[in-house]
Amino acid sequence: MTMEDLFHTVEQLETRIQKETGAARLAMRPEFIRLLDHMRKKGAEVPRRFRRLEAALCEEAVEEMFDNMPV
Repeated sequence: MTMEDLFHTVEQLETRIQKETGAARLAMRPEFIRLLDHMRKKGAEVPRRFRRLEAALCEEAVEEMFDNMPV
């Protein structure tokens, strides 16, 4: 996969994530993180908007964990 193909794939996934909510959005998180890690390993700079989405998804995953925690 070329860097251009990888970037395009990440953009498509970004668009799908932004259209979803809740569990459907979080279900795409592992793939998104995997693709960003792949970009980093290839030496590419990950655009800020991808990093922000990655951080938001991680935050949502943590919140989801605590929402399901018994009190």
